[in-house]
Amino acid sequence: MIILGVDPGLTRCGVGVIEAGAPRRLSFIHVDVVRSDPHMSQDLRLLTIYNGIAAKLDEFAPDTVSIERVFAQENRNTVLGTAQAAGVAMLAAAQRRIPVALHTPTESKLAITGNGKAQKIQMERMVARLLNLNALPTPADAADALAIAICHALRPAGALEGGEREQHLTKAQRQWAQAAQHASHGRGVRRGM
Repeated sequence: MIILGVDPGLTRCGVGVIEAGAPRRLSFIHVDVVRSDPHMSQDLRLLTIYNGIAAKLDEFAPDTVSIERVFAQENRNTVLGTAQAAGVAMLAAAQRRIPVALHTPTESKLAITGNGKAQKIQMERMVARLLNLNALPTPADAADALAIAICHALRPAGALEGGEREQHLTKAQRQWAQAAQHASHGRGVRRGM
């Protein structure tokens, strides 16, 4: 199963791609950071992030997208930008009918190190070890994107194989068809005179 992990951010959005094979066998495929210029307007920054993620989805055709769940921070503007970046990642996946999973940083730390309060360096070392990398992934956004993809592969329901994966995709496709049908009902409505 190919998993594309996203560490959402408005200035730097990490994207990591891995393959999850036999139980706990992971392979590195790609890591990158999609960047937007802080001097651009917010809408254009979001478009830049969207286009970058969409290009990665088209290039790697993942079976699922794993996105770090946005959590409350002291800086409200950072939270809003991060949530918006997560939203455009979800939109890009939804348009391609790719299932999306959300995982918290604590879930990611717990899945990878066994400690939900692991330090950043511990996470980076374990990501490198699990993926047989010769060096720690950089920058931090890239390492976090790989970590969120690994988290999805290692969590109990994360590594779906064979028929189980087909059932998961079929269920997701059914949900998309129902959502599309529901959305189309509102299009033919005439308003006023």
